[in-house]
Amino acid sequence: MEEKTAIVTGGSNGMGKAMAERFASKGANIVITGRNEERLANAKSDIQSKTDAGVLTVQMDVRDRDDVQRTVDETKNAFGQIDVLVNNAAGNFISQAENLSENGWKAVIDICLNGTWNCSQLVGKEMIAQKTGGSMLNMIATYAWTGSAGVVHSAAAKGGILALTKSLAIEWGKYGIRVNAMAPGPIENTGGAEKLFASESQVKQIKRMNPLGEVGKLDDVADAAEFLVSSQSRYVNGDCMTVDGGQWIANSRYM
Repeated sequence: MEEKTAIVTGGSNGMGKAMAERFASKGANIVITGRNEERLANAKSDIQSKTDAGVLTVQMDVRDRDDVQRTVDETKNAFGQIDVLVNNAAGNFISQAENLSENGWKAVIDICLNGTWNCSQLVGKEMIAQKTGGSMLNMIATYAWTGSAGVVHSAAAKGGILALTKSLAIEWGKYGIRVNAMAPGPIENTGGAEKLFASESQVKQIKRMNPLGEVGKLDDVADAAEFLVSSQSRYVNGDCMTVDGGQWIANSRYM
């Protein structure tokens, strides 16, 4: 990834920051976006304290196409071109389907599915115009194909993103643009982990459900992301890598 430029949406903390920091450590220029300016500034300072990478932060809402286009323009002005896009920004909360409000449904669909589309299309147009190819990575979840209780809005959005991933991989392959997805399981030090790991008993239960007997680490996500967006995976396109220790397979018999 030496001298490549990568945009990571939702890159100010958790998995987004871990991926951005990994790309930076491999010599890439980094653009991290998010809605909280203070978190972005802290992430930039932290990454620059550990690497020599160029780091640009852009306060952006993925639901706003003007914001996304501004990010594309600022990235080009700062680094010349765009080589990698990671669609990591997301929103979710637990709600039983019968209690889910109209606004709650729309908010998650708009951030996850529409936000991924906005970024993919506007960055994709730029990659096509550059004629240098590129790589996109869309973050989803295993319930995109299994379904799950309490997350009907997020499952619908992530399922849509998986279909979008495969469709763009087919359509944009001719431009040298690869589009893949990643479905992480429970990962330490993320927003989801704060809900899942609320007690020691819950942590033990999650570990018992996992064939490897453990929960994932941010480095596990960064390792997979580095592979999927770099030339190491030059012949991988339209795929989804599951990074969950085999948990969804082990528990699919209960669904």
